[in-house]
Amino acid sequence: MRIVILDGYTANPGDLSWDGLRELGELEAFERTKPEELLSRAEGVEVLLTNKVIIDAEAMAALPKLRYIGVLATGYNVVDIAEAHQRGIAVTNIPAYSTMSVAQMVMAHLLNITNQVALHAEAVRNGEWQMSPDFSFSKSPLIELDGMTFGIVGLGNIGRQVAKMAQALGMQVMAVSSKSKEELSKLGIRKAAGYEQLFSEADVVSLHCPLTEGTHHLVNRERLALMKPTAILINTGRGPLLDEQAVAEALAAKKLYAVGVDVLSEEPPKKGSPLISAPNCFITPHIAWASVAARRRLIDIATANVAAFMQGKELNRI
Repeated sequence: MRIVILDGYTANPGDLSWDGLRELGELEAFERTKPEELLSRAEGVEVLLTNKVIIDAEAMAALPKLRYIGVLATGYNVVDIAEAHQRGIAVTNIPAYSTMSVAQMVMAHLLNITNQVALHAEAVRNGEWQMSPDFSFSKSPLIELDGMTFGIVGLGNIGRQVAKMAQALGMQVMAVSSKSKEELSKLGIRKAAGYEQLFSEADVVSLHCPLTEGTHHLVNRERLALMKPTAILINTGRGPLLDEQAVAEALAAKKLYAVGVDVLSEEPPKKGSPLISAPNCFITPHIAWASVAARRRLIDIATANVAAFMQGKELNRI
């Protein structure tokens, strides 16, 4: 059976192995595939693996031998699912592989903002501590998190793990969630009455909800106006959850203390983003998911998905 990986570079830039998939069939792995290269590379292929390359109805119609599409990510919006079902093409994804890595990045952003580790380490490297008359040298206020309120939007796998980490730092956690007040209470989490309460009361707001029509620009001017000027906003979910222009303006006006994001509305930001030049905004390039451990899990799960399909079984089927 022929297996083609269309864009495997981000999952495996060379430090991991595709050998598990290679044992299942004739494997060809491409680092990246342009839209115009899709059909020639996928011609005659039965098993196709994609991360960001779009497999739409037109592509499926041109690939009559295609029987399986494996998405190398949790989100599967790159595949026309309805068309795949109509054509009897199995589609799978990779759930919950990056939970710990993403939660860790949330904490990395939070602690970088509150403790300014990078700022002070660079100051020491530049010789500023050597010139200080005092044994303790500080360039910015340091913020203690104990007793503060950590607000979470969305309590899936990642949201729950972030809640545990925040609680370990002594923070009180509240959340907007479909779960009942009783369910959240068992987790030591206070259920927010709604977005307004969460945004107005939380010292830190972290977004872990899916991107839908209802959550597009969830953080807008109205909700930013509710936040404390000392509040911190973190987004490791999807870029369009934020109205980036409104967030940049809030930072510039000092109506919001700091922002840490791992995602932007356009990736990579070829047209720029108002957040890139915004004060006290810290951006990582969509790497929260990409620890070695998480990428290894992704490849292992992708391999297991394909193996199950070949055995006539369903695993992580969409």
